[in-house]
Amino acid sequence: MKSLIKGIHHITAIAGNPQKNIDFYSGILGLRLVKKTINFDAPDVYHFYFGDEAGSPGTIFTTFPFDGARKGTKGTGELTYTAFSVPLNALDYWIERLSKFDVTVSTKLDRFGEKYIRFEDHDGMGIELIATNKDNRKGWTYGQVPQEHAILGFYGATLNLKAKDLTEKLLTEFMNYRFLGEENGRYRYGTEGKPGDVIDIVVDSQGRQGIQSAGTVHHIAFRTDNDDTQKEIQQVLLDNGYHVTEVKDRNYFKSIYFREPGGVLFEVATDEPGFAIDEDMDKLGELIKLPEWAEPNRDKIESKLAKVELKLKDYA
Repeated sequence: MKSLIKGIHHITAIAGNPQKNIDFYSGILGLRLVKKTINFDAPDVYHFYFGDEAGSPGTIFTTFPFDGARKGTKGTGELTYTAFSVPLNALDYWIERLSKFDVTVSTKLDRFGEKYIRFEDHDGMGIELIATNKDNRKGWTYGQVPQEHAILGFYGATLNLKAKDLTEKLLTEFMNYRFLGEENGRYRYGTEGKPGDVIDIVVDSQGRQGIQSAGTVHHIAFRTDNDDTQKEIQQVLLDNGYHVTEVKDRNYFKSIYFREPGGVLFEVATDEPGFAIDEDMDKLGELIKLPEWAEPNRDKIESKLAKVELKLKDYA
């Protein structure tokens, strides 16, 4: 089968206070705030994109921050942990840094022969940092995180499901994934088995359904090259009984959406055109950028958005 899917494009979460959201992901974790825009389906809510210097596919963690939103709960039918790659010897640094900012962090854990740590953001979002020497990407830093310890991009994601067989079929028969191995009830899949494309399934047949709100993942998006490959995967999915949306223009990529059998919302997003179409590379994330259809209402939209800023000096 032609390789239409090439790993993870982005992961989008629901968050609470927008300033705390920026403080955590750019201030503490050091990810670049690549874009400040709006939720196209709810224009009075921000949509933040965090990633590497360019917001490269495979690095982009995005959030819809709803100030005052109640916290969700982890459970089945959800993506419960987002894992980022860090350099092989970076975990001691991250344990110390997270503790410095009163983030409760695990000791070093082992999984599939690699060390990792686990923690939650202020909303309860599950995050892992996995130490690896298999990731050659260059992480972004504003300067408060040393380059040699900077987050490199996604490693993978954990799906918590009541059963795996139908989701496994979707991944391996129609989305270019292959089974990589099992460890302690965790089933691993990858397109090439490298950081940035890993999907783990943890089966909890008696688990309670997760409740989506602040601190939970809204959806995971998978990479495809362009409009043409997106149309091909859309047709493959439709031909095999999946209920796929029409193509939606998200300005920085095109998207289609569908629910995988376990209940997690999947998206397939194009690598093109990227985040530099409306800002210079060295200015990414500085202004509130709106899609063309929203520009006539800019004043009204901005009046409903909280003022936010990068407060990097507080996180040195």
